[in-house]
Amino acid sequence: MHVDAHLIVIEKQHGLLSVPGIGEAKADCIARRVAEDFAGARIVHRLDRDTSGLMVLGLNASSHRALSMQFEARSVRKEYEALVGGHCAEEHGVIDLPIAKDPANPPRQRIDHEHGRPSVTAWRVVERLTSPTRTRVRLDPRTGRSHQLRLHMRTIGHPMLGDDLYAPDDLLRLAPRLCLHATLLEFTHPATHERLVFQSPAPF
Repeated sequence: MHVDAHLIVIEKQHGLLSVPGIGEAKADCIARRVAEDFAGARIVHRLDRDTSGLMVLGLNASSHRALSMQFEARSVRKEYEALVGGHCAEEHGVIDLPIAKDPANPPRQRIDHEHGRPSVTAWRVVERLTSPTRTRVRLDPRTGRSHQLRLHMRTIGHPMLGDDLYAPDDLLRLAPRLCLHATLLEFTHPATHERLVFQSPAPF
């Protein structure tokens, strides 16, 4: 999608890891594939294996550091699109629920008011659909916890279609994949300091 001397922006396909997992069977990933073509490429942020969409990687140490600092400072704008079960009663909202690992059910996460890390997601309705009843939503994560968007939407009663971790069987069967896509990525170029915006339409 975009490449220069400092960074590369790619569209990750669903079903592909961002970084290697444990064992050779999970070695294939975005970090490895990009590094094969661009020596020195380094992962700045991650998408879940089954989430598709936009990612940026630094192509040298200084760019990687500058981009990572933007993510840490939450100066990077990210938006996602998802299909969720049911019709949302409101047009928009903010979910503020802390998230922690669920030790009894890995790799699932859980809402944990005692030990969870602060997690905030803003959402808004894009389109209400029927046959079956579902809603297309735009998601703006204010934090970046693992499975945050999937768990937050499930917790308010609207699991994502095709989600094999958090959706009931009827919603899991409605889609051949997790219906979650990183549609927008906006950040400051580490060398030119230009504000860059990249967009990718949801494939579902």
